[in-house]
Amino acid sequence: MLREVLDWLRPGPGKVIADCTLGTGGHAVAILREIGPSGLLIGIDRDSEVIEVARGFLSQAGNPFRLFHSNYAGLGQILQETEIGSSTAGARGLDGLLLDLGVSSYQLGRPERGFSFQCEGPLDMRMDRTSGPTAGELLRRLKEEELARLFWDYGEERWSRRIARAIKTYLRKEPLETTTQLASLIERAVPRGKRRIHPATRVFQALRIAVNRELGGLEAFLSTVYQYLRPGARMVAISFHSLEDRIVKHSFLEGFKGGIYRLLTKKPIRPSQEEVRENPRSRSAKLRAVERI
Repeated sequence: MLREVLDWLRPGPGKVIADCTLGTGGHAVAILREIGPSGLLIGIDRDSEVIEVARGFLSQAGNPFRLFHSNYAGLGQILQETEIGSSTAGARGLDGLLLDLGVSSYQLGRPERGFSFQCEGPLDMRMDRTSGPTAGELLRRLKEEELARLFWDYGEERWSRRIARAIKTYLRKEPLETTTQLASLIERAVPRGKRRIHPATRVFQALRIAVNRELGGLEAFLSTVYQYLRPGARMVAISFHSLEDRIVKHSFLEGFKGGIYRLLTKKPIRPSQEEVRENPRSRSAKLRAVERI
């Protein structure tokens, strides 16, 4: 949703924009061109591998940028380092902020990262491979009822109990080490019938969210991020499943009621039919935007 991001974020010459989920830099490169040599792009990502990919693309633009290997929760400290600071402390603050949530195509396309069940890889799923438990470790560590709750809460998986039982039964006999092993196990555990999506889809989503502690971190970040936005600054958030979108929607509404934000999108903006045809992964994307009062 590149065109939509630029339309709602409105980057322009001299602006300071933070892309808090940099990825490989698809949005960031376009933003960098818009803000020009008098602006500054701040790029943040938990994945050190994608940061280096993005650095290569951004360097070609020739405009100022700074990249940070961090969770977006570290934005406050990063702004202190860049001397942007917080608008509430009398400093300038940001002119715009982008959150493009979820896993990137780069991560999905690398079997060794373990995000996809389409190809065999280790059960990792960490966005930051330098810290935290892997998906495989969570499957071994959590009790059956804890796994069932995880699959229900984060994946809205109707067969959560049956899948959790099948996983724990399997683990008592032999190790569960790869993405394709897990996907095959899930496929055997759920009843056959009309399937709009692969039966492992929701479980993989739930595991990824749990491994990376995505939802709790997002809620906490959105509750305080307004302090880094100067008056008139815009924030754009793109989510890819209902749990993320619910948190974004609620946070933006609370900010609106509290006199912090002006709602720019009363309903989420969806990708065009043309984009969905070219990139099927974009079909579930929802964009919401607010402006700091």
